[in-house]
Order: sequence, then C-alpha cells, then structure tokens
Amino acid sequence: MQPMPDYALSVSEQLKSLTANGDLQVDSAQMDVAKNLDRVLSQLKQRRPAAKSSALGWLFASKKKTEQGIKGLYIHGSVGRGKTMLMDMFFGMAPCKKKRRAHFHEFMADVHNRIAAHRQKLKDGETKQADPMPPVAASLYDEAELLCFDEFTVTDIADAMILSRLFSELFARGCVLIATSNVEPDNLYKDGLNRGLFLPFVELLKKNVDVVTLDSPTDYRMEKLNSQPVYLTPIDGRTDMAMDASWTQMLHGRKAQPLEIPMKGRSIHVPLAVDRMARFAFNDLCDKPLGAADFLAIAARFDTIFVDRIPLLGPDRRNQAKRFIILVDTLYDHGVRLHASAAAMPEDLLTERRGTEGFEFDRTASRLFEMRSAEYLALHHQKTAAE
Repeated sequence: MQPMPDYALSVSEQLKSLTANGDLQVDSAQMDVAKNLDRVLSQLKQRRPAAKSSALGWLFASKKKTEQGIKGLYIHGSVGRGKTMLMDMFFGMAPCKKKRRAHFHEFMADVHNRIAAHRQKLKDGETKQADPMPPVAASLYDEAELLCFDEFTVTDIADAMILSRLFSELFARGCVLIATSNVEPDNLYKDGLNRGLFLPFVELLKKNVDVVTLDSPTDYRMEKLNSQPVYLTPIDGRTDMAMDASWTQMLHGRKAQPLEIPMKGRSIHVPLAVDRMARFAFNDLCDKPLGAADFLAIAARFDTIFVDRIPLLGPDRRNQAKRFIILVDTLYDHGVRLHASAAAMPEDLLTERRGTEGFEFDRTASRLFEMRSAEYLALHHQKTAAE
C-alpha cells in the first residue's frame, strides 16, 4: 500500500483502507471512535489560525473564551483495543502547525518544571506575577493548540491539585484535548488523597471533551504478543531480524523515540520507547552502574521490554551477571513481558556457577523459562488490563 498524505483521508477512511487491505480486522467499535475523531478533524480544519500572541498575551487571554471552542475527545476502554492506534492516525492528520503528542506523565513533569522555573523568576525579581498558572498555560498553548495524551491517568497528588487550574487556562485559550485512558473520567484519581479537590477537574474535562468508550471484543495487543517468540537464540543476523520484526509489529506504525526516566539528580536513558513499551541492548542495562531502584523505575514505567543480545556471562562479566539477576527478578515480580535475544538458552548463559551467585542464577534461568509460559503471559495480560 502506498503511503497516504496526512490530510488525504479521514481516520475512518484510513481505517477502512487498512481493513480492506487485510492489515486490520473489521471492528465496528473502532469505527465509531474514528467517526468521533473525524468530527474533531473537520472542526480543526475549519478553525481560523490563532493570532500570534504578544509577550503579555496571558494577561488577557484567560479573560475571554475562545470564539472557536472545539470539544476534544476522551477515549476510554480496556488495553489492547486500538485506542492508541486511532489517536496516532488522528494526530498524523491533524492540520495544526502546533500540536503535541505525549505520555501524560511526561507532560505533567514538564508542567511542574515550568512552574518551578516561574517561581524561580519570581524569587529572582524577574517577574511580579505570583500565580504561575496563567503564564505556564500560555507558554504551553503557544507551543501546542492540540494536545494528545496517551494513557491519561492521575495517581500523583501534585498533579491532581493543579489540573483544574491548568486546564481551565488551556481550554479558555482554545486548546483541544484528545486523550486515551483505561478508565472513564469519573474514576480518575479514584480513592486518591484529597480527591474532593480534584473533582472540579473531572467536571471541567467533561464540559470540554466528548467521552466515548472503545469496547472492542478483541484484545489486539494480546493477539500480536501471542504470535511472537519471546526468547530467541543464538545471537546472529536471523535473531536480530526476528527481534526487529517483533518490535515493528508491536509499534503498529507508531514512532519510538529515546526517553529519559527521571531519578534523583539524574536520569535513566531509554534508547527506544513508545507508550508502555521499551527497547534496550543488554549493554544499556547491565554494563552501566544501574541498581535495583533503576530497574524498579523501568518496571513501573513499562509493561513490555525488549532486551537485545544478552551475551554469555563468564567470570569477566561478573558485575553484569549480578545486574542481570536483579533485572530479571524485578521484571518477573512486576509481571513485565520480556522479549529477549541471547547467546544461549537461559540455563547456559552463566558459564561458571560459583557459590551464591550460581544458586541465584538458577532462579534467574527458571524465571526466564517461566516468563515464556502461557501462564505468565496471562498474568501479564491481567496486570496490564487492570492498570
């Protein structure tokens, strides 16, 4: 199939094209959501370009509602139903010069950084504006009039406390929000601390987006995962190609990019990531001075991880072997799905078994075998479906 120009098709037309070619199954639930996305696309194409704001535009922008307010879309449903795929189609077609697609937690980290920077300016006497929210919202809108969030979920009280004020400012400026989530708006930040202070955001959200459910009967992500080998050996060109093929199949047209996971005073570099899926080389994880806390952060951030080219672990790689043991334990304990290519089968990776390290690696080998089992993969599915 020839690549299609960004604006040549609606989301529903592109979906029809993919099903006609056999690339996707016909799914009426996905088509219903696609039609809702097409409504937003149509309104974005009709909207006049926003006038360039002045440096002090935030002083006045929040005092009047945009004349061309467009209701966004909040798509919720179980994992693997195609929410991200549809949003990515929409984002590629959106005729906005200024648009942003981000994981929600990464966006909020950016917001907190901007708030901190504004407060520092206030402290240094560079501004007299005590409230950081209007200028922060103005700078965000100046960069993106369309925001697309994947995996919208609120678990942090710091995020919960500022969302209502932040999005009041953004929506007043005409910002359009498209979001996917595993939960409906009324269940966001459920049982969270001081949730009553968060509820105004839920009402604000429902006024500015149409809420739609994607209840496809098929979990497409699990169908893809179950069709792929998850442990490949030995290390050669064929296994590299097979890992690339599995990775590409799971991307489903999305673009993976490098990512930094913030830690205290530093960050963990992720070479390739998209949504809750990441890809590393063995050296990225086990040649570097990473420890249990780092692997916990990785396991919390991703539910599917690819690790390329796990070597034989001889006496010259003792530190790497120790880190690999911790890594596998952490991924196993958190139900993370692991795709790996390795120099040998799990029981043969450690070339010399000595004392405690040998016993620990016996556990590692056992877990690597179990992580390939249907039972483990089913537990992985249950975990991701519940998130």
